[in-house]
Amino acid sequence: MSRSRLIYACLIITTVVIGLLSRYFAFIPLFIGDILWALMIYFIMRFLFVNRPVKFIVIVSLLFCYAIEFSQLYKAPWINELRHTLFGRLVLGEGFLWSDLLCYTVGVALGILTAGYVNKDKND
Repeated sequence: MSRSRLIYACLIITTVVIGLLSRYFAFIPLFIGDILWALMIYFIMRFLFVNRPVKFIVIVSLLFCYAIEFSQLYKAPWINELRHTLFGRLVLGEGFLWSDLLCYTVGVALGILTAGYVNKDKND
């Protein structure tokens, strides 16, 4: 495994842990979890496509996050049942909010800043 992939794997795990903790403590606003979710998606995309340009990663990450959010407008019984499970709630969410799109954009922007430190020796 390359050094970059190892770093992104650690960042993914760290972000997941922080995200789960953010749901545990009531004093942390819920939107922080949405930002962390998008940050995790960004790190996953960087892990999967480690040699692709940042612009590609940003577009794929935002498209994925936005698609998940817009999928919450779809209310078929089978997907609603899935959303009532822990996995479904964490991955698919429960209800569409326009403000979540802003949170996802902020999360990906934080990913860009973090990736800048990870890849400071590398030309992206």
